[in-house]
Amino acid sequence: MYEPYPVPELAREHKKFRYSSLWLFAKQDLHLLAFLILIASLIGLGIGYFWICIFLGFTLFFLFQLRSLYLVNEWISNRPYDVPPNLNGIWGALLFNVYRAQRQERIVQAEMVGLIDRAQSSLVALAEAVVLTDESHQIEWWNPAAEKLLGLQSLDRGRNILTILRQPNFIEYFNQIDQAPDGIKMHSSVLDEHYVQIKITRFGGESRLLVAYDVTRMNNLEQMRKDFVDNISHELRTPLTVLSGYIETFTDQEDLNPRWKRAFDQMQSQTRRMNALVNDLLLLSRLENNKKIAKNQIIEMPSLMNQVYDDAQAYNVDYGHTLNLDIDSHYDLIGADMELASAFSNLITNAIKYTPKGGTINIGWHDDGEYGYFTVEDNGIGIDPKHLPRLTERFYRVDSARSRQTGGTGLGLAIVKHVLMQHDAYLEVESKENQGSIFKAIFPKERLYHLS
Repeated sequence: MYEPYPVPELAREHKKFRYSSLWLFAKQDLHLLAFLILIASLIGLGIGYFWICIFLGFTLFFLFQLRSLYLVNEWISNRPYDVPPNLNGIWGALLFNVYRAQRQERIVQAEMVGLIDRAQSSLVALAEAVVLTDESHQIEWWNPAAEKLLGLQSLDRGRNILTILRQPNFIEYFNQIDQAPDGIKMHSSVLDEHYVQIKITRFGGESRLLVAYDVTRMNNLEQMRKDFVDNISHELRTPLTVLSGYIETFTDQEDLNPRWKRAFDQMQSQTRRMNALVNDLLLLSRLENNKKIAKNQIIEMPSLMNQVYDDAQAYNVDYGHTLNLDIDSHYDLIGADMELASAFSNLITNAIKYTPKGGTINIGWHDDGEYGYFTVEDNGIGIDPKHLPRLTERFYRVDSARSRQTGGTGLGLAIVKHVLMQHDAYLEVESKENQGSIFKAIFPKERLYHLS
């Protein structure tokens, strides 16, 4: 590591006189010139060669300046890191300023080298893999963890990273980083049955920083959770169906005691709620696991919009809202009609449930030439902005008490999120408390279809 030069006391003094120091140094040269001219004139008057002696005085002064210039050049050329020669006059001022600038530059250089050393040491100590690539996608540097997780070797320096990590999903992500802000999960090319999460960030033009970490344990836990939910949901369907059938049979009896009838009605209501929860869990599981859902159907959006609007009108009977339908786009959608209908209906029913009676709900299908927008706007209770990032999580509730009153399962927006992800779309939410909400499903241009 470079060691900075010590700061001379002269430097501190020089700062006080930064504007007058040059004149101070120049006065030294003027004093020397005046002294030489005085001596030369006295000698010239004494011997009768006045002007010749004056010329010799100027010549001597010029030789002094040449000597100073030689010392300055010799120091700069051969000994730039040594203490500069002690000179007076303008050349001394120049020499001092060069030395000061050089010293400050080395101090900055030492600090930068130290900072780089500390940064590199911290990256080496990380358990996460870190890889740096240049603008040509060639590997410049990596830490030891990258050798364990990604299989990099010493011979890989300078190689294109796409020739080492050849998984199709990684190549697609590498070329389109913005399409996956959270990165991607992929199988480890080194460790069997291991998964790594990779996140890439651009810097300095097209240079890229790749960070990868082992998510095998999280993946296994997530798979266990999914398997448990799937199994328990399937196991619950049969007893719930039997229970619901018997309750319905007892409820339909005309001579049933009113006290018993009230109890059976409550049991039936809770059974329906449980059935709705099981059905939503199974639907969500199917969306997560079934990657082969046909998503290439051409869906006539006016028909789909009218369908979900009619369903919303039927659901709205007990709420008394004003429902408005606005279709100003000529584009249709390419996707899976049943899944999209389910997602759109979830957004609409949420707006109906969380808007006080007599509210207004606007349902629309729009486009701007680049994106298609399915929108649901209400003037309901709204959502505190702090809840928005977690709104699509399973079972996440903004108000648990109100959710129980409305009979929600807590899975509606999670279903919406997964349906949109399968259609390369995403959900955007704008909301303020007591001012209503706008839910917007945004579809890319590739999902829009227009019959020319």
